[in-house]
Amino acid sequence: MNRKLATAVGIALLVALAGCSGLAGSTGTAGVGPGDESGLDRNVEVTADGEATAEPDRATIRVAVTATGNDSAAVRDELAANDDEVRAALTDWGLDEDDIRTDRYDVRESYETRENPERTRYQGVHRYAIALDDVDAVGEVIDVAIEAGADEVQRIEFGLSEEREREVRETAIENAMANAEDDATVLADSSGLELAGAYSVSTASAGVTPYRVSDAAMMAESDGADAGAATGVETGDVSVQVSVNVVYNAEQA
Repeated sequence: MNRKLATAVGIALLVALAGCSGLAGSTGTAGVGPGDESGLDRNVEVTADGEATAEPDRATIRVAVTATGNDSAAVRDELAANDDEVRAALTDWGLDEDDIRTDRYDVRESYETRENPERTRYQGVHRYAIALDDVDAVGEVIDVAIEAGADEVQRIEFGLSEEREREVRETAIENAMANAEDDATVLADSSGLELAGAYSVSTASAGVTPYRVSDAAMMAESDGADAGAATGVETGDVSVQVSVNVVYNAEQA
């Protein structure tokens, strides 16, 4: 094959390959010509939130035993002695050992005496997270812990059991889907479209907001109670939130 013939063949191959490349990279909708959108796919995509609430069926109480002293070992010994008393009192009341766990343990030099070694003092804290299935017994359990040696009630949190949370979450999803359809209908109407069913659905996020009781609220309840009565604790609903992404098929109205 002479040089001219080889060059001609090479040019022909390049032209053929260029034609094939253009076909592979083309996009569009079959049967749709310029100005004809009857065959185009249409959709409406929205993100919506849903919420549901329920009364709590579970509570977590955080109480703490504190100690101070001139020697860190003495502070640890005091915390250990109080630990035995608190745990014994709570289990005697009816809690399982697994319901009482250490949430924080710390022994450190006091900030006020770090720059004055002659007056060195140590502070210790042992905080417990106490889990309860009976939310009505929260005040009684607090009294038991305090009488056994707990010095502080730092936080009370009302929540939901796993089974109850699943039930409430289902309701939150239903509410989110209803909100999504409402939003999508408004979008479709304003665009001259009609919804023709959901094409895809997914959850974007979910969360639970427990009901928390502040120290001030609990103290107010306690101060207003009759002598000898159990500590009163305010309760409230737990909220479950869900966010959904929904893509709806749409048709020309």
